[in-house]
Amino acid sequence: MGRPFKSLTGRFVVLTVIFVMIAEVLIFVPSVARFRLDYLQSRLDLAQIASLALLADDDLMVDPGLERELLDNAEVLNVVLRRDSMRQLMLNSELPSMVKQSYDLRTANFAALIRDALTVLFSPEDRIVRVIGEPVSGDGMKIEVTLREAPLRRAMVDYGVGIFWLSLGISVMTATLLLIAVRSVMVLPIKRVVSHMTDYRDDPEDARRIIRPTSKITELREAEVALADLQTQLTGSLRHKERLAGVGGAVSRISHDLRNILTTAQLLADRRDTSRDPAVARVAPKLLGSLDRAINLCERTLAFGKAEEPPPVLGPQPLMRIVSDVLEGDRLQTAEDGVRLIMDIPETLEVIADGDQLYRVFSNLIRNAHQAIAATGKGGEIRVAAGLGPEGCVVEIADTGPGLPQKAIDHLFQPFQGGARRGGTGLGLAIAAELIKGHGGRLDLVETSAKGTRFVIILPNRRDMAA
Repeated sequence: MGRPFKSLTGRFVVLTVIFVMIAEVLIFVPSVARFRLDYLQSRLDLAQIASLALLADDDLMVDPGLERELLDNAEVLNVVLRRDSMRQLMLNSELPSMVKQSYDLRTANFAALIRDALTVLFSPEDRIVRVIGEPVSGDGMKIEVTLREAPLRRAMVDYGVGIFWLSLGISVMTATLLLIAVRSVMVLPIKRVVSHMTDYRDDPEDARRIIRPTSKITELREAEVALADLQTQLTGSLRHKERLAGVGGAVSRISHDLRNILTTAQLLADRRDTSRDPAVARVAPKLLGSLDRAINLCERTLAFGKAEEPPPVLGPQPLMRIVSDVLEGDRLQTAEDGVRLIMDIPETLEVIADGDQLYRVFSNLIRNAHQAIAATGKGGEIRVAAGLGPEGCVVEIADTGPGLPQKAIDHLFQPFQGGARRGGTGLGLAIAAELIKGHGGRLDLVETSAKGTRFVIILPNRRDMAA
C-alpha cells in the first residue's frame, strides 16, 4: 500500500499535489472575499436600477406588486437612498427579523473583507444584514440595502466548489507534467547510475564496466564523474593487489627452494668450521650466522606469503653487535665503491627486540644508502649513531648520497610503488617500516636532499617493551 510513496516519483507527485493545493488555498481565500464584494456591489447596483422607477415619478408612488417584483429582482428587502443629510426609503418590504450586521463597502479594507467573507461562509444563520455603498453615479448620494445572507452563502459555496475542482484539475495536470519531466530528467538518469553500480559490483576488476559520464545535468554529471573516478581507482587497486598476491606466491615458491639450497650450504659451511686455517676460522662463524639468517628469512617469507609478517620474538639485544654485523657484511663492497661506514653506538646500549628482524631493518636501510651513493660514482659516507631519548632508543642512519627521488617520497614505505633507485621495488623501506612498527616503534624520514638522506628509528625503552 505505502510502497509507491517510498519511491522518488511517488513522493514527488504527492508533494506536488500538496504544494499546489496549499497555493490554491492561499488564492481561494482572497478570491472568495472578492466574490462576496462583487456580489454585494451587484445587489447595490440592481437596487439603484430598481429605485430609478420611483425617481422618475414625481409622486414617488409605485404599485405594490411592481415594488415586490423590483425587490425580488434585486434580491433585497428594502432600498434606502441618502442624499446629503436626507434619508429616503425608496423600496420597502417587511423584515423577517432585526438587522444583525451592517457592512460599509466604502471603508472596508482587504483584511476586513477576508474576515467578513469567512464569517459568512462558515456561519449557519440566515442573518438580515445592511449593506452600504455608493451608487454607480454618486451625485452626492449613497445607497443602502437590506438583504438575507443565505443566498449570498449559497453563491459563495457554489463558487468555492467550482474553485476546488478547478484547483484539483490544475494540481493533477501539474503533477502529471512534473512527473513526466522528473522521470526523464532525474529518475531515469539515477536508475542508469544505479544500474552501472550494480553491474560494476558483479565484476569490479572488469574495466569495461566503469561508468562513462554522459549526463547533461551538472549535478548528475558530477556524480557520474566522481563514481567513474572511484571505480577506476578501485579497479586499479584490485589489480595491484592481485599482482602483489602473484608476487607473494612467486616469492614464497622461490624462498622454499632457496631455503633448501641454503640448508645444503650450511652443512658444507659446518665442515669448514673445523678448518685450522686462521682466516677460515675467523670467517666461518660469520658465514654460518649469515646462512642462519638467510634460512630464517626464507622461513618467514613462506609464512608471510600465507598471512603477514610474524610478530617479533623479543629479548635483550646489544645494538652495537647487530649494527656491526651488518656493516661488516657490507664492507666487502664499500671498499671498492669508496663508501665509508661509520658507527657511533655505545657498547652497553641494549634494546628489547627481535635480533633477526632488527638485522633486516639495518641491512635494508644501509644497503639502500650504499646503492644510492655508489650510483653517483663519487663515494660518500654512511653513519649509524644511537643513543637514549625520552621516547626510548633513537637510532639515526645518515648518508651523503643524492637524496630520494620525488616518486619515492610520495610513496614512502609503500611496496612496489616507488624505489629509491632506478629499477628498485621499494620493498626495503616497506619491510623496515613494518618490522619497526611490529616492535612498537616507528621509522621516520627526517631529511632528504642533494646533500644526503637521514632516517631515524625510535624503539620503545626496555620497560615498555618488557610490559
